[in-house]
Formats: sequence, C-alpha cells, structure tokens
Amino acid sequence: MKKIIGCLLLSCAVFALASCKKNAKQSVNPVEALKSRGTFVLGLDASFPPLGFRDNDTNEIVGYDIDLAKEVAKRLGVEFKAQPIDWKAKEMELETGKIDCIWNGFTITEERKEALSFTEAYLNNEQVLVVRADSGIKSLSDMKGKTIGIQSGSSAQEAVDDNKAFASSIGKTIYFKDNITALNDLDIGGVDAVVMDSVVANYSIAQTKKPFVVVDEALANEGYGVGFRKSEGELRDAVWGILKEMSADGTVAAICDKWFGKNISVIK
Repeated sequence: MKKIIGCLLLSCAVFALASCKKNAKQSVNPVEALKSRGTFVLGLDASFPPLGFRDNDTNEIVGYDIDLAKEVAKRLGVEFKAQPIDWKAKEMELETGKIDCIWNGFTITEERKEALSFTEAYLNNEQVLVVRADSGIKSLSDMKGKTIGIQSGSSAQEAVDDNKAFASSIGKTIYFKDNITALNDLDIGGVDAVVMDSVVANYSIAQTKKPFVVVDEALANEGYGVGFRKSEGELRDAVWGILKEMSADGTVAAICDKWFGKNISVIK
C-alpha cells in the first residue's frame, strides 16, 4: 500500500511540476523572450524589391522593409537577422519558431488574420497587371483567353479569384517561385501578364527599364502588415508602437524617401 501511495504521490508531483513548467512557459511575455534571445528574426522572400531583396553587388539583403525592421530591432535592443524563407510555407516557418515575424510586403487578408496576429497597415498596395508595352492590353477585359503569371503563395491569386469575371476569362495561370522569375517569363513571351503588387511592379520597371507597363485598372486594393504568431500580440504591439514612434520622429519618412522618392507610409 505504501508503495502504491508513494508512486501516486510521485506521479502527482511530476504532473504538478510539468504543469508549472507549462504554465510558466505560457506566461512568458514574448517581448521579454525576444530580448532574452537577443535577435529579431524577420522571415521574407528575398526577391521582392524594393521591400526586401539581395543587392547584386554585395549579396546583402536590403530594402524598405529591411531598413524599417533594422531600426525596430535597434530600438528593442536586439540584433537583426533577415531570414529568407519559402514563401509558400511562410506560416509554417512562423509557427515552428524559425522566424519571429513575416515582414515583406505581407498583405493583410481576412483569412490570414484568422491564423496570425497582424499590425495595422504600414503601406498601401494594389494588385495589378504588368504587361509588355507592345501587347495591346489596356484593361482586364483584354486578358480574355490569355495566360497570367502569379507568384505561388501570394495574395495575387486571391485578388484574381475574388474578381469572378476576370478569373473566368483567363485562359491559363502559371505559378512562379517569385515575381522576378515571372517578369522574366513575361519578357520572353511565356505569359501575357503578371499579376503582382504595384509597389514591386513600379519599382522593378523603373530599375530594369524593361518594356513593361502597369495596366491602369487594378484587381484589388490592399494593405501591408507585419504578421506574428497568434499568441504573441504583445510583440506585435511593441513593434507597431515603435513604428509609430519612428513615423512621428521622421525616421519612416526618411526611409520612404530613400526607396520611393517620397513619403508613402500610412502609419498614423
């Protein structure tokens, strides 16, 4: 009997200890946990200029979002690390703890808000058609029976699906690992148009000087936010609070001017 009671008491003690450890883990503030780790890891598609991409000369990851995040990390008192990820598996990368946030022209959608904890929008964007200048395509209706290119896992697909008339008129959709590859295919005539972010499209056209144009008629209006784990609202709020401070003291405007030539931030 004593042996049985002893075993029961030991089991209860082990269970209680495990419960305490679990509760302690759950009660850790994510901001303090980040500071304890000492590094703020940003997950991104490193081929998304001008928000996050590799510089051809230095091979370093640079961009508008990178500059914003570096300053946030500095004000949090931690190091910064840009971690390229498979954009199709971005949510999994976040949930498994490999990154602290998804920050790279990450469109806020209702579906994503159910799974992630988002900041407010810091930039506005549109999903647009990029076509060759000599294509004769001037509107969405001109794409009937033609082929579009889309980056896998991007919000461009949702923009197409939400426009029923446009989606049903398309002849074929080809998926690419990133927008740069899609634009290269457009250049050689593999697709008739690429559906992509206007922020990226306009920057790419200006930088590459390729004979592309953006169709005036947009598919969708969007906002970019920073996505965190659902359980880490405190970290989201801390980052957003710093971004608001950066907006108030002129830091955001200076970073905007560097990459866009003007202040296009919507941080209030």
